[in-house]
Order: sequence, then structure tokens, then C-alpha cells
Amino acid sequence: MGTLSFMFPNSLLDGTCKIVALGDSKTRYNKQGSSCFDPLRIGNCTDQQQLCGLSWGVDKAKGRRGGTVSNLKAVVDVDKRVESYGSSDVEGNESGSYDAIVIGSGIGGLVAATQLAVKGAKVLVLEKYVIPGGSSGFYERDGYKFDVGSSVMFGFSDKGNLNLITQALAAVGRKLEVIPDPTTVHFHLPNDLSVRIHREYDDFIEELVSKFPHEKEGIIKFYSECWKIFNSLNSLELKSLEEPIYLFGQFFKKPLECLTLAYYLPQNAGSIARKYIKDSGLLSFIDAECFIVSTVNALQTPMINASMVLCDRHFGGINYPVGGVGEIAKSLAKGLDDHGSQILYRANVTSIILDNGKAMGVKLSDGRKFYAKTVVSNATRWDTFGKLLKAENLPKEEENFQKAYVKAPSFLSIHMGVKADVLPPDTDCHHFVLEDDWTNLEKPYGSIFLSIPTVLDSSLAPEGHHILHIFTTSSIEDWEGLSRKDYEAKKELVAERIISRLEKTLFPGLKSSILFKEVGTPKTHRRYLARDSGTYGPMPRGTPKGLLGMPFNTTAIDGLYCVGDSCFPGQGVIAVAFSGVMCAHRVAADLGFEKKSDVLDSALLRLLGWLRTLA
Repeated sequence: MGTLSFMFPNSLLDGTCKIVALGDSKTRYNKQGSSCFDPLRIGNCTDQQQLCGLSWGVDKAKGRRGGTVSNLKAVVDVDKRVESYGSSDVEGNESGSYDAIVIGSGIGGLVAATQLAVKGAKVLVLEKYVIPGGSSGFYERDGYKFDVGSSVMFGFSDKGNLNLITQALAAVGRKLEVIPDPTTVHFHLPNDLSVRIHREYDDFIEELVSKFPHEKEGIIKFYSECWKIFNSLNSLELKSLEEPIYLFGQFFKKPLECLTLAYYLPQNAGSIARKYIKDSGLLSFIDAECFIVSTVNALQTPMINASMVLCDRHFGGINYPVGGVGEIAKSLAKGLDDHGSQILYRANVTSIILDNGKAMGVKLSDGRKFYAKTVVSNATRWDTFGKLLKAENLPKEEENFQKAYVKAPSFLSIHMGVKADVLPPDTDCHHFVLEDDWTNLEKPYGSIFLSIPTVLDSSLAPEGHHILHIFTTSSIEDWEGLSRKDYEAKKELVAERIISRLEKTLFPGLKSSILFKEVGTPKTHRRYLARDSGTYGPMPRGTPKGLLGMPFNTTAIDGLYCVGDSCFPGQGVIAVAFSGVMCAHRVAADLGFEKKSDVLDSALLRLLGWLRTLA
């Protein structure tokens, strides 16, 4: 069998045009013909693939080992994506004609950019890849449309103030059709504990109480406390906590709600759960609930973060966008363009330009430079202050952040296409599997998260097929120092074990139903999402004081802001959207698009900096 290859743009692969081979004559196939994929087998681009990533309809292409494929079909039609959502051939500017440059088009970056554009700012978003979205993006293969990351969409309802994705889309005149998910997640846990998180809160509480009848009072009290926090947040107009005019205005309008949030700011979900609950099995279940939110247990999960997620799934519900999660980023990118701003693809930012200590612009891998009044980084703080800026000049507050937080692990991800009849008719969309021992919850490969978005939207796969997206935590250190042969063999081995567990626990006959399979490791996430070590955000080194230690959007560098999951309030779609809204408000105030007070600003920022030192 010949080598199946496709091209990734030059900016994605260290400034040189490459071909990434998806398989070759030596690739191992299982009995059903599915391959174990990882886009790390790289060869050089030939003249035949002209424009280095723009021409994807190649008749014949040679991979590193010389295999040949005919009628190559693009995974992503770059020409159409660029034409529809942005450009790639914009010249650099020396004048600083942009109000803001946003590095990266993840959800946090896109929300910040679109919110600024709506306020009248001229924004340029620079995206390394050829489509927007980052870990909320998508890719297409053999008739399947896969979500890159999680399919559980919080903040996507039609009511309240925490439906931040809906609000961000509406701000730029966009609305997506959604499909309500009746079950947020179905837990399959040790001691045969099975719990469905029903959309209706009363149904969920009834099921949980049926599993732990002796803890009925504790269950109701803990989740009621979550609702107290959620309702306080949901009553406020959410903007930047670093902007004093807004902050004081909200306090005078809603003093009780603001004081409630201030009270819970330094607290964690696990400590509050233990005030009401004694059963170790139930406390472990709450650990699993929080692990989905933050990749750590309840004792390390800020109570405010936990409450947003544990209540929003019932208040507005989990709603899946028709066409897949990638539709969110695509719609935001279109809305950005509609409001006179721009997104530039295949734009690999390699450094942030400083002038007398102020962020003034960015430099790309191809040498182009773009200048603006402000720079917003949607990269992780480790990438921002370790790669885009020189690590040896790390500001003190970033040193403190890295002392308090480490990079959360990455994931091993398996995207599969399977025969539909392997799934029972009443199969839920999302599953969390930890079948043997609670102590394995946070260990690499210990717990498994499974999304089957075709349960909700069958258009994502060919008729008679389902998509399974499986992911489990994995450290990049576990994949380094391996030869190509050992790397491929290890991927096959780990994927085989994960799939076997799902076959035994959920879907008998799963292996024989596989028609398509691709496996990605933390190296894959690092390469394509440009995230240091493939991390999905910060994780506290010890037991944190809630959200007290999380940095906000401003930084010690004048004119430089951060947005995304390594900023307050942390990981998750609803959290990074919140970060985007807050960042846009603070930047808009500094640019003169919102009211501001220099005196109050200085006092508030000093206060917030001091509070972070208490964490």
C-alpha cells in the first residue's frame, strides 16, 4: 500500500514546507483495515505541491519512504478555508495601524478579538494553522468530521449571563443551531457505580441519592452551595475584574452576590464537599466530577470553577452545535471579518516585539512584522513568557505563577469511525470510564473520556457509522526519547489497551467494528496546537487557595495581555470564553473604547497583585 500524505502549511512546521505521512506500506493495520495515525512522519515538500500547503489536490506525491498515493484528497481544503475565513498573504505593517494583535485563534482569543471589534477596535488575529479554533477546532477525514477536543459545550444556551459562547456569537450577528444533550456525561466508576448526569437537575439529584441514600442531606447541601455561587455569577454582567469602574458598579448594584463570590474565591470544591459528605465513594465521585473540569481532584479544584460547570449543565444545559464544535470558531471568525477586523492564517508568531519595555508588535517565522497598540497572547503563559519573550527576562509575577502552577498533562487521543450497530440504541453521547480503582483517577491512562457526537448529530459521519473520540491523560515525557519504530509500537499498544477497556466495559465487539482509527499523542497536541508540552492549562502544585493565585489578563509587560486557560478562571470552554470577555473589556478600556480611571486602575491592580501573593 502506498504512503498516504497531506501537507501542513509551512508556518505549522518550523518554517519549512513539509509533507506529513499518515501511513505507508509498513504501517500496521488491524484486521478491519484501520491505521494507527500520528502526524509526525515528515518529509520535504516537492515542487509539485506548489505554494507549500495551498495546493492539496495532488495527483501523486511522494512521502519520506517513497510510497505513492493517487488522487490525494485534502483533509482540509485550505483554499476554501482561507477564502472563506481569512487571508495569508498580508504584508507586515510598520505603522501600528491595528489597535490590537491577537496571537492565536482559540476560543479565548476569538472571543477577545470579536468583543474588541464590536467595540470599534481594529484587530488582527494571527493563527498558525489554516483554520480557526485551536483545541476547539475540527478536521475531516474519509467522510468523518472530528472535533479536535471535547464535545461537551458549556455556556451555549439561550438564557442567563453565563451563556458566554452564545453571547459572543450574538455580538457579531451569528447564531448556531444546536442539539440539546439529554445527558451531560455517563459515569462508569469503581464498584459498579453508574451515574448519569441528567439535563434536569432534579433527575440528577434523584439518581445520585438513589446510589447514596444515606448521604441525601449532604448531596443536597453541597450542590445547593454550588447553585448559590452559580446564581451569583449568573446575576452579574460579566466583564473585567481588573477594571474598577465596572467592578464598583457591579458591587453597588449586586452587593450580596459580589460578596458571595469574594467569599468563595479562595475556596476549593473538595473542602466544601467534606463539610457535608462523609461517604468516601461519594467524595470520590465528586473528585471525578471535578477532574473533568480541571484534570485534578476536588480538593484542588476552585469552588467557583466547579460551580459554573456543575450548575450550567442543568441551567442552560449542554447543547451541541449542528455541524460540530468547529462551527463555533468558524462563525466567530466570520463575525470578526464582518466587523472590519481580520484573521490571518499560516501566521506563525515567533516573538513579541518590545520597545522600551512595551509590547508593540510581533514577528512571524517568515520575517514579516506587524505592529499594534496592544498585543494579546492566546498562547499559554509558558509559551508567551518562555518562547515569544525571552525566558531569562521572566517578570516576577510570572515566576510566582510558575512556582504555584505546573503544566497540566496532555492527552492521548483516539479518533475512530465504527459501525453504528456496535452501539446500543440508547447510548449516551459522553462517557467517563474508571472501572477498577479510584486511585487511578489522576494517573496517566487511568481514566477515559469518550465522546460520541454522532449520537446527537449523525451528519458528522457516513450513514451507518458513528464517531468515537477517546482521550486519556498522558505526559509528553512518556513519549520522548523513543525511536520512530518504538514510538509507533507504543502508540499501537496504548491505544489497543484503551480500546480493549471500552470493549469490556461498554461496547462488546468494538474492535471488530472499527473502520477508521487515528491516534495522537502529547507530541501531536504540541505540534498542531502550539502548546508547551501539549498541556491543556495550569494545574496547582499543591492545594491552591481557590482562584486566588490565578493571574488575570494584564501582565507585567506594558501593552501585553494574556487570554485563555492559563488565565483566570482557568480551563474549559466556558472559562476561556469568560477570559476572552474580561480581556476585551480591559484592553478596550486601555485603548479608550471603554471608560477608565488611571488612579483607580493603579490601585486595583496593586490590590489584585497583593491578593495573588497570599495564594
